[in-house]
Amino acid sequence: MSVTIKVTENGPFIVDGEITLIDASGKVIEMPKKALCRCGGSTTKPFCDGMHSKIGFKGANAAVNEVSE
Repeated sequence: MSVTIKVTENGPFIVDGEITLIDASGKVIEMPKKALCRCGGSTTKPFCDGMHSKIGFKGANAAVNEVSE
C-alpha cells in the first residue's frame, strides 16, 4: 500500500494512506486526524489544530534536495 504526505502551503502535512505513528517512547499514537503539525504551534501535537493561521506560519514551498555536510 502506498502512503502520500502532501506539504500544504503554510499549513500542515496531509497524510493520505494508512501509517503507524510512534512516539519517542515507542508508544503507538492513534491517528484521529490526517493533518500533522509543521508550524510547531499546535496544542494537539503532533496533529494540526489550525494554529499555523493564527501565528502567521510561513512554510517552505519546496523540499531541500541537498544536505550540507
